[in-house]
Amino acid sequence: MFSFWSRYMHDIVIAMEAIMGNKLKSMLTALGIIFGVAAVISMMAIGNGAQQEILEQIKMVGVNNIVIVPVLTSDEAEESSEEGESQVKKFSPGLTLADAQSIKDILPSVERISPEVTVDSYVTREGHRYSAKMTGVSVDFFGLYNLPLEQGAYFTEEQDEQGQPVCVIGHNIKTKFFNQIDPIGQQLKFGNLWLKVVGVLEASEMTVSTFENTGVNVYNDNVFIPIKTMLMRYQNRALANSKKSENAVSMIGGGMRVVVSTFTTANTEASKNYHQLDRIIVQVKETEMLNSSMEVLSRMMFRRHQGVEDYQITVPEMLLKQQQRTKDIFNIVLGAIAGISLLVGGIGIMNIMFASVMERIKEIGTRLAIGAKKKDIVVQFLSEAVLISVSGGLIGVILGVTLASIITSVFEIKTVVSAVSVIVAFGVSALVGIIFGYAPAKRAAERDPIESLRYE
Repeated sequence: MFSFWSRYMHDIVIAMEAIMGNKLKSMLTALGIIFGVAAVISMMAIGNGAQQEILEQIKMVGVNNIVIVPVLTSDEAEESSEEGESQVKKFSPGLTLADAQSIKDILPSVERISPEVTVDSYVTREGHRYSAKMTGVSVDFFGLYNLPLEQGAYFTEEQDEQGQPVCVIGHNIKTKFFNQIDPIGQQLKFGNLWLKVVGVLEASEMTVSTFENTGVNVYNDNVFIPIKTMLMRYQNRALANSKKSENAVSMIGGGMRVVVSTFTTANTEASKNYHQLDRIIVQVKETEMLNSSMEVLSRMMFRRHQGVEDYQITVPEMLLKQQQRTKDIFNIVLGAIAGISLLVGGIGIMNIMFASVMERIKEIGTRLAIGAKKKDIVVQFLSEAVLISVSGGLIGVILGVTLASIITSVFEIKTVVSAVSVIVAFGVSALVGIIFGYAPAKRAAERDPIESLRYE
């Protein structure tokens, strides 16, 4: 056994000497493998990064969520072109807290539900000001989006019912105002409203998504308050657009009467928006219930809004999965293109090795004449091809990982280099050396020693 390995190790050493004696040619031969492996690793890294981002987004929108958002419509009368008569548009109360309560009471598949109202403004404390969002939500909201607490607690249903001025803040708000002290129990001012901090959310590392309007959000800069606190103390567009007196009395949620005085809208656009809520998120118990629940919701909302479709119902998880499917197809195409680079590199190795056989015919004849067997010649030339492709594969792996890092830093595209992609790319490069190196090696071994020695 030792003599066997010793014999063929000698052939491999001869192959290494041939490679070192023609460094430039060997490097040029390996270029196809280098760029092919680098392309495969970097493309797969982009694909893995996109997949991970989609999975994070699905987690952020919550599992089995349905989102209902308002659609602003014109309040002007519509003219009938056929009859020449003016037709007054049907009245719709807009998206209200009563809608959310009805969905919760009627739809049996509902696991959690949270109405939302969001206002952009500034958080202030002790002379410091920070741009942030204040969002009125129900207690279910944090379970809908799987938002863990860093410290403190969520506000309670009792605090929501009573409209208490309490809040749960995002990580950036804590860092800005409470970097040196415990934020629990401290006061923050949002607009004209003072809020008591009861909880802090863990930091989210996810970047803002294009799906933010359908449910994906980054909560580091948010201040969350009970939905009824928002409607009672800060903003209730349903009251503002009803054009009642400053001491208007309104029904909020489950019948609680609230007197609102000196109401001010957050921005001038609020007067055009008659919807009380900015969004309702409904979570169903099972994924299989999504489509049927969506159909029931559509019919329920159509009746409650008097046939006015001033709302839109979407399933963010389905949109994200559709995007994932599109990216998967795109990544397959990119991977195939990168794979073609490896194929081209293999063909290049075969061509160079065939040329090398022609250049070294006398060397082959000499080795055969002094006792080398055909297997020795095969091992020698096959070793050259494999060593070139494996060396190119190693350089390609380093280049591919470097390219992935450059793509992330320069183009801000998330990339994830997996061990699988490295192993596959390197394994393919070695396989290319064996497959495309065998034919030239076999041809070299089949040369007649006498003709080889006579070759000029």
